[in-house]
Amino acid sequence: QVRLRQSGGGLVQPGGSLTLACVGSGFPFSSYAMTWYRQTPGKAREEVASVGSFGDTKYADFAKGRFTISRDNVKNMLYLEMVSLTPEDTAVYYCCVPSLDFWGQGSQVTVSS
Repeated sequence: QVRLRQSGGGLVQPGGSLTLACVGSGFPFSSYAMTWYRQTPGKAREEVASVGSFGDTKYADFAKGRFTISRDNVKNMLYLEMVSLTPEDTAVYYCCVPSLDFWGQGSQVTVSS
């Protein structure tokens, strides 16, 4: 059974840091590019960052310099490390295998004092 299970998320103060994790199972994890998306109510889902099967990365402009995407193909893990968070980063974050349309369950990130 194909599954993406997320962990992490929560409430953090502005300027704080948070790391999201996503473990994949039921498919050849190392063979696929992985992506983090986020969505806030009333806004379209937006891509945050992606990492190819060989570790090449791409970031949305708002994520550059603050967010780091990484993967561990031995553990089938995908990570998103976020620093210098602002209230505008508040959203539900999803890990995804875009080419297979597999999605994690979502992790709420709330940045508030």
